[in-house]
Amino acid sequence: MILRQLRDTDEDAEAAWEVVAAAFGDSAALAGKDGWPPGYVAEVHERNRHLARTDPGGCWLALDKAGMPLGVALSARREGTWGLSMFAVLPRAQRQGVGRELLAAALLYGRGCLRGIICGSEDPRAASTYRRAGFALHPAMRLRGTVGPETKERLSPPDGAVHEGVARHRDLLDSVDRRTRGGAHGADHELLLTQRRLLVVDDLAGSGYCYVGEDGKVEMLAATSRRLAKRLLTAALLCLPEGADARVPGLTAEQQWAVDVGIEAGLELSTSGYVCLRGMPPPMPYIPSGTFL
Repeated sequence: MILRQLRDTDEDAEAAWEVVAAAFGDSAALAGKDGWPPGYVAEVHERNRHLARTDPGGCWLALDKAGMPLGVALSARREGTWGLSMFAVLPRAQRQGVGRELLAAALLYGRGCLRGIICGSEDPRAASTYRRAGFALHPAMRLRGTVGPETKERLSPPDGAVHEGVARHRDLLDSVDRRTRGGAHGADHELLLTQRRLLVVDDLAGSGYCYVGEDGKVEMLAATSRRLAKRLLTAALLCLPEGADARVPGLTAEQQWAVDVGIEAGLELSTSGYVCLRGMPPPMPYIPSGTFL
């Protein structure tokens, strides 16, 4: 096995994608619908290349002797907070030490960080691995449902102003990040602004932001109070078009405010993996991004 850093190239981004698609099942099953949403694979490629640029020491690809990909681990450091963005091994290469070597390289990159966060899947082997690495496992919930006319009828309107976010809000975003998770996302916001709609609140009561995709996924939400967080999530659901597959993943028990909004909107609540944390309590009010944590 050869272990090397992921490069900022289309070829390496595609290799990482092939591993993830194979490791987590066929594409239709993983997408939860008939195939991947339009542009999804290209978006993942952009994220892989972004991390290869910003954190080359934290992004690793495992190859066999023929140079074919076996596994991938992508991680990032942001102001003392380390996060594991992606970790996957081909089914045929599992239980052969590939995952152990990849995770060790990623963890080494975060050795000097005070805090760590991983959005883990339901795979019990992955959960055990993260626990052995010193992470506390916080069972997570997910809200999901199709947006229809009744969804918007059920939801109470936001209790205050919500604005469209733009690049000039970067300082506000980083400030809220530091308040909620201990470290700003920095350059990650630059990429997210090109891929997601940004909603922002900023008034005398505090500040917050939320990214929401056209496909209905709430990518990341952080605020200085539960009240503002509820306002943002409500606005995010209300802005979705009818027929969208609304999804709000990564909710720990501390995010009951989000559960309340989802139930009011008629979304289905279920359990879904773990939010794994080291050196920090569950951020709140906060909804993590699977990639940028």
